[in-house]
Amino acid sequence: MGRASSDDRVIPHRALLSAFDPMAFLPLAKGLAEKGVELWASSGTQKRLTAEGLTVRSTEELTGISGWFGHRVATLHPAIFGGILAPRTPEGDRELKERNVLPFDLVAVLFYPFEEELARGTTPSETLVERIDVGGPSLLRAAAKNHRWVVPIGDPTDVGPVLREVNEERGISLWTRQRLAAKVFRRTALHDIAITSWLSSTIEPVTDHLLASPFLGLAPTGESLRYGENPHQASQVLGVSGPPGVPLQPWPLEVLKGETLSYNNYLDLERSLSLVSEFPLPSAAVVKHATPCGAASAATVEEALEKALATDPVARYGCGLAINVPLTVAAVDALKGTFVDILAGPEFSPEVQERLSRRKKLKLVQVRPPDPKAPRWEARTATGRWLLQEVDQRVLAKGELRPVTKARATPEELCSTDFAWRVVRHAKSNAVVLSKGSSTVGIGSGQTSRVGAVRVALEVAGERAKGSILASDAYFPFPDGIEEAGKAGVRVIVQPGGSIRDEEVIAAADRFGLAMYFTGWRVFRH
Repeated sequence: MGRASSDDRVIPHRALLSAFDPMAFLPLAKGLAEKGVELWASSGTQKRLTAEGLTVRSTEELTGISGWFGHRVATLHPAIFGGILAPRTPEGDRELKERNVLPFDLVAVLFYPFEEELARGTTPSETLVERIDVGGPSLLRAAAKNHRWVVPIGDPTDVGPVLREVNEERGISLWTRQRLAAKVFRRTALHDIAITSWLSSTIEPVTDHLLASPFLGLAPTGESLRYGENPHQASQVLGVSGPPGVPLQPWPLEVLKGETLSYNNYLDLERSLSLVSEFPLPSAAVVKHATPCGAASAATVEEALEKALATDPVARYGCGLAINVPLTVAAVDALKGTFVDILAGPEFSPEVQERLSRRKKLKLVQVRPPDPKAPRWEARTATGRWLLQEVDQRVLAKGELRPVTKARATPEELCSTDFAWRVVRHAKSNAVVLSKGSSTVGIGSGQTSRVGAVRVALEVAGERAKGSILASDAYFPFPDGIEEAGKAGVRVIVQPGGSIRDEEVIAAADRFGLAMYFTGWRVFRH
């Protein structure tokens, strides 16, 4: 029987195959047969592979079942599962022999095409029910659980790598078996989630549809929401995990004061905390409608708050505000005259909480900003689909900032350029940020034209635009935005470049004596 070798490799001697499309495993079956592996398969798979000239035995020989109840029951039998789940120990070997059960060292299964037929949208419900796989996931889960001694395969793309290990290294490594086991449990979870989604969509009222997603570990967090973006919209808070090894678990937070957080509060928290996590110095971010309207980094949290709030005195009303260091008692004074809806930071002392208790409508949330170096993912929905992407954490590397104009920025201006570039990726496209030093003086975001974003940022900045740094989240398609910035006294522009009119844009910058730099990559946020 198959047994892990001295270096924890499994050399397969007996394999079980079961697939809705047996031809997907034909290369695996041929490769194993060439190595003398004994092949077994469920009846349908066995017939197809035998027709290809392979010697394959049917599981009916072990179970005595020829497919009960329209083949709903074929491999669900102790003679099969005992051979997969038995530990390959002296005691396990004894019981296998005692019960006359053959052990399997490799199990390869492809499910019924439930997800594919569901996606077509034309398959009748009666047929979809029959496409819900029971035996396949059970076989794979058993093999994945017992991956210490068994090789589980649920994806045809893994056939090649497994055969290479069999041929070149005379066995499948423990690392590979663990990787395959993780893929199996993800595959079975996705199958169950698709079924959950479909069944939930057929009932009224729909109470469980939010449980259907491509994430694993999706579950209520115990937190509640009063409503969604508007009072007439229902909402939920769920904790999720992303691709294997990349957690999406909720950041630990504690509401120290105020009402239950709203749907919009969570969006503001995400944006403001992500922004302040960009900087090592004390920093503050002012957010409205999940987009920044002020940001600053300074020697003290008091100074950072004052400068961030000064960016846009009009937009800051009812804002979300985040800091990346503990709030001091002295810094509380920086909030005077500003209605803050939610204030978030890593620590609020009892004295600070006492001072803030006078703000009746303030929500105070103790939460640490995310680790800027830790991989993170974000998700949205569109056309009934989940869209998952990595959080944009790319840092402007030395040498990427390419000068394209006659004028050059000073070292101090280059520092401000890096600050503005980090901020602009948190604003909604089209986005333009104006900064001086390490604080913003104007932000234009969510515009349908780039020149429109420039005009909004300049309007907010007013006279402060003179000598400022302008960062644009994408290239300038026309010289008009450059001309507006030049007339207002902007000193330096940083943008990705790449427009078919780059030469015209550069020429416009030269006419106004602007220093302009290309990054070569954009930072869209829709």
